[in-house]
Amino acid sequence: ENKLLMMLTELIHTSDDSCEVSFKDALVFDSKQVTSGSRTQENGVWERRKALPAEMISRNNFSVWNILKKCIGMELSKIAMPVVFNEPLSFLQRISEYMEHTHLIHKACSLSDSIERMQVVAAFAVSAVASQWERTGKPFNPLLGETYELTREEEGYRLISEQVSHHPPISAFHAQSLKQEFEFHGSIYPKLKFWGKSVEAEPKGTMTLELLKHKEAYTWTNPMCCVHNIILGKLWIEQYGTVEIVNHSTGDKCVLNFKPCGMFGKELHRVEGHIQDKSKKKRRVIYGKWTECMYSVDPKVYEANKKADKKSGGESKKLKQEHSTESEEADEMPEVQETVTVIPGSALLWRITPRPAHSAQMYNFTSFAMTLNELEPGMERLLAPTDCRLRPDIKAMENGDIDTASTEKERLEEKQRAARKERSKDEEEWSTRWFQLGTNPHTGAEDWLYTGGYFDRSYTDCPNIY
Repeated sequence: ENKLLMMLTELIHTSDDSCEVSFKDALVFDSKQVTSGSRTQENGVWERRKALPAEMISRNNFSVWNILKKCIGMELSKIAMPVVFNEPLSFLQRISEYMEHTHLIHKACSLSDSIERMQVVAAFAVSAVASQWERTGKPFNPLLGETYELTREEEGYRLISEQVSHHPPISAFHAQSLKQEFEFHGSIYPKLKFWGKSVEAEPKGTMTLELLKHKEAYTWTNPMCCVHNIILGKLWIEQYGTVEIVNHSTGDKCVLNFKPCGMFGKELHRVEGHIQDKSKKKRRVIYGKWTECMYSVDPKVYEANKKADKKSGGESKKLKQEHSTESEEADEMPEVQETVTVIPGSALLWRITPRPAHSAQMYNFTSFAMTLNELEPGMERLLAPTDCRLRPDIKAMENGDIDTASTEKERLEEKQRAARKERSKDEEEWSTRWFQLGTNPHTGAEDWLYTGGYFDRSYTDCPNIY
């Protein structure tokens, strides 16, 4: 039973913006303009869609093994995959899903205590990868120069991202509060490898969150991700590795351990860690699941609870049976325990938003993801011509037209190759439009930084990539 491949990355995920032009003011929210796929409320205000135009395309008749059998141990960024293994979003749009839980950033901005702020920033860092749960379709690789903007007046932010490099693939992003409360930015270089039964994704790149009112900057990197059962069995996703969040202003640090599933699946989806101040004193323990919720508790309460668990026979439940990892069979996903055991005295930091009932038929998208490729009324005349929403292959796939999607994907890839050859012949370097390579002022490392100007709406020198 052959299954799809997912080449995943993290997200991440976010984007950039600047200037004082209001996107909302430029839109015409007129019920006469609303297209047949959209709805209006009673007062005539346009409403975001709650489903994709068509259900997910079946992958049952496609064999990923024919493509991947020669690729074991290789990086996958240079391997062209059939469009049927994709989901109808660009990776730039996937990055913007970091912003689904922007309310956590607003919450952090409102808190006066730095440890409390760190708790909420840690919850935001975990929430940023939550949308990847069960998302086993591969996002479309962005074309060089491709952009994506996301403006959400009601959530108080706007974002811009750009594909700044093709080999290696690097996506730069910058999001900004409309009230100058925060900036969230970075760049992601996803390294993906195929290991026989699984695809491993390392989302190289640093996330930077600046809380402007508090004059604080936090940085972290996202965990590793593994998609199991690429060839045989049911696909499932695991996040693992250590995420270290540093507050460069106070010296506070949060160390989060995304636990690997383990031999018997006991640790599947679990995240556990602690916050320490600059003197390395442990101030809070953070625990939960990246697929569900995160809590914070006093370290002494946590340790006392741990000891009580051991006394009540936790250690006597050790499993003696050995499990072979060399099996040719599928890596069965362990049974998921639906809830996190809450320690008395814990504070809830974040809980995932339930997915819509029809999510499984819509590429396992969240409600937020459903809206990302939608053209709002009046938007098309304002977008940069390089915006993902204007990509014909993604639009065709979203509409359920797999043949057009495949034809257009091949055409765009060929057009990109021809442009690269032309530049090489003329000895021209590719020039990025909205970001430039510089130094992250907080880490001192190389980073892609937003240069501003996108929201001036002057796109005359944008490349013709579609």
